[in-house]
Amino acid sequence: MVALEMLEREAMHTSGRSSAPVVLVVDDVPENLTVLGELLQPTYEVIAALTGERALELADRPTPPDLILLDVMLPHLDGFAVLARLRANPRTRDIPVIFVTALGDASSEERGISQGAVDYITKPIRPVVVMARVRAQIEARRARAVLSGYNAFLEAEVKRRMVENDRTQLVTIRALAHLAETRDPETGNHILRTQAYVHILARRLSAHPRFAPTLDARFIELLTRSAPLHDIGKVGIPDHILLKPGKLTPDEWVVMKTHAAVGAEAIERAERDIDQPVAFLQVAKQVCRWHHERWDGGGYPDGLRGDDIPLPARIMTLADVFDALINRRVYKAPMPAAEARAIIVAESGRQFDPDVVEAFVQDFDEFVAAASRYADRS
Repeated sequence: MVALEMLEREAMHTSGRSSAPVVLVVDDVPENLTVLGELLQPTYEVIAALTGERALELADRPTPPDLILLDVMLPHLDGFAVLARLRANPRTRDIPVIFVTALGDASSEERGISQGAVDYITKPIRPVVVMARVRAQIEARRARAVLSGYNAFLEAEVKRRMVENDRTQLVTIRALAHLAETRDPETGNHILRTQAYVHILARRLSAHPRFAPTLDARFIELLTRSAPLHDIGKVGIPDHILLKPGKLTPDEWVVMKTHAAVGAEAIERAERDIDQPVAFLQVAKQVCRWHHERWDGGGYPDGLRGDDIPLPARIMTLADVFDALINRRVYKAPMPAAEARAIIVAESGRQFDPDVVEAFVQDFDEFVAAASRYADRS
């Protein structure tokens, strides 16, 4: 009678779940189902299957059992085959399985454990042993579920905090860049445009044999983020020099050129404050200090030449010059993009790395589109 009730309860198991853990008992002998059912039912919800095929169907339902007690000697599909199919199915592979069998030899037990069974009970069953082992596996499964949920929560929390930290970094970068802009208001959307140019150049150069080892996706992201900081050193330049509408005197030009080193030194001090290397700051420091160096060695502040100029600075140099040429400044009128392109091409091998110029020419239309997208609005 108990075996029949357990079989009828299968239909209920598809529509809802009681608060009690569910144990699926699989045995081709109804009397054995009755014995196990009477033993387990006061504590657990018990459902039953007379064949391996039926057991697989019950295990694969939307609400799976918490534990399976599986006989080895089943017709057609024996217990070992049933266990193999349970473990091969992503939806059932984590259900703990205890073999309950008359096969008491060590080889059968070893085979079952090696295939993934969590325990092995031999017949005739001992009620105290069965209840203790079932309880242990149910509690272990619930503990795993709690731990899995906690791990999922931790992963979500880590992801949330990483996104938050990422946004904080972006906002901080923009705030510092805009601080420099307040000293030089005519630059307008300069930081947005140059950031776009840098990204375009880095993406193109990442396919070049010279630069591919350096310009992976992570480095391109760091470089793009650091671009807005290239002129933060201008906060240290006096207004009468920074905003002078005419040509600077030699002495004023000496002061003006210090902005590159001032910005880099500010970042270096920040590095010392946190007492550990940060990849983003390393790139930002290179961009700040050396974006006015020239390929031919005639730039400042250190007169670096060729490949001695860090790649981030070489990319920033071209982006910065192009934007300065096509936009209005207190000391000059804007020029057409095509004219600016001609000037940059003419400076290939002198002011600019020739391969960076080639990338610029290939993606010139994208430069023009970015300039239009972030154009200053009067």
